[in-house]
Amino acid sequence: MEEDGGAGSGEPFVAGRGGGAKLPHVLQKSFGEVQGILEHNRVLIQEISQNQETRDADGLTRNVALIRELNTNIARVVDLYGDLSGSFARAVNAKKADGAAAAAADKVGPKRPRSAGAGQQQ
Repeated sequence: MEEDGGAGSGEPFVAGRGGGAKLPHVLQKSFGEVQGILEHNRVLIQEISQNQETRDADGLTRNVALIRELNTNIARVVDLYGDLSGSFARAVNAKKADGAAAAAADKVGPKRPRSAGAGQQQ
């Protein structure tokens, strides 16, 4: 499955102004990939179980390859969730930074003039 800027694609997720809209697409794409891998794992597990029940030598030998594939798929799911977690954390941090910058900009405005005698001793 080819990805364009999503989790695991090697391209960084750009969060912040305008980038936050990309997060739902990244999540949807990555969760879709995870769901596909998990569905395939379900099929692999069924075949492994059938081979184990029949105790056929060829089936048991095939289980070695199936279990390796299952292991690889599980590692891929872990990586995808790690990428998702990182993308989400960067988006949240960028959103917080944008909010803090906006709040600071709101505070910076025309200052009230001090009264002539304020802060001076007589």
